[in-house]
Amino acid sequence: MPTKILKPAEIPELQPIHGLWQLYHPETAPLRFQAITASEARAWQSETRAALNQAIGFTDLPEADFDAQKIESVDKGDYVREKWLISTWKHARMPFYLLIPRNAQPPYRLALALHGHGYGVKDIVGLWEDGQERDTPDGYHADFGVALCKRGFLVAAHEISCFGERLNDYAYLKQDIGQPVPYTCHHTTALAFHLGGSTVGLRVHDAHRLLDFLATRPDVDTSRICAMGISGGGMHTFFSTCLDERIRACVISGYYSSFKDSLLAMHHCTCMYVPGLWRFGEQHDLIGLIAPRPVLVESGTYDPIFPVEAVRQGVKLAREKVYAVFGASEQVETDYFEGRHRISGRRAYDFLWKKLD
Repeated sequence: MPTKILKPAEIPELQPIHGLWQLYHPETAPLRFQAITASEARAWQSETRAALNQAIGFTDLPEADFDAQKIESVDKGDYVREKWLISTWKHARMPFYLLIPRNAQPPYRLALALHGHGYGVKDIVGLWEDGQERDTPDGYHADFGVALCKRGFLVAAHEISCFGERLNDYAYLKQDIGQPVPYTCHHTTALAFHLGGSTVGLRVHDAHRLLDFLATRPDVDTSRICAMGISGGGMHTFFSTCLDERIRACVISGYYSSFKDSLLAMHHCTCMYVPGLWRFGEQHDLIGLIAPRPVLVESGTYDPIFPVEAVRQGVKLAREKVYAVFGASEQVETDYFEGRHRISGRRAYDFLWKKLD
């Protein structure tokens, strides 16, 4: 039987990405937020928090004592910057900076400051990549760890896995890989996926253990803990606040929007993804794990990778669909500023201070 040759007008429209978008239905995801009452919402949180922990993985990493070591102390005038090392699990030593304010008295309100992609934690605590001191904020991070400290917070800022002093694999292989040393997020994430976990899981675990360590300090008010981060640090803030209820308020900068319009619509680092996350619906569903705790969303009106209209819609759904169930719609606040992908800080530091009153 001869094959019919189609005319141009008869050729059907091809489905993008082999039709995978036809499988994307967050509105029917089994673990999406569907609660009508506050009691139903709390029951959903209990079930879903456990499921999300399993989804991001690495909940059973071999434990280790902190073996904490202070390795540096620098007097910056209005604050002191200390550098510490702790073990977060058997095979991981993690450096972090502690910024101790002089304009506040212990026990301090604690802010967890989470950096995004770049040269690492130095970029938020007033240091250049070569370790030289910086007293003028620079870059998209705008030294927000220092800004939080000057507001009166005790600030803990750790080196997130795959950056700075925690570059992995590529940086330590004793061979030429034929290219400049990249961020090690992708290689770490590939290995994490292979092992049934995710880089998100590694990072959430590290932040959880850092809070465990800081909770042992008598100068920390464990009832007043907050978190703030941008970009990959915004993702880290989002998931850590979802899963660790000790974090009482958070600022998510340059991340919260929707999976469909950002993470699934354009290129992002592999470290931002979790296999099987579709089961939890969209970001406005997952934010139900933070509710009714206060959250401020920062978004630049010209942010190219987290489009502001998606942010506005995500905020609207968070307020009307999720926080409203708790009678707490007003606890989702925003700072829409003119600019691109960067920290604003215009409302963030005062917001966190007030919400921890």
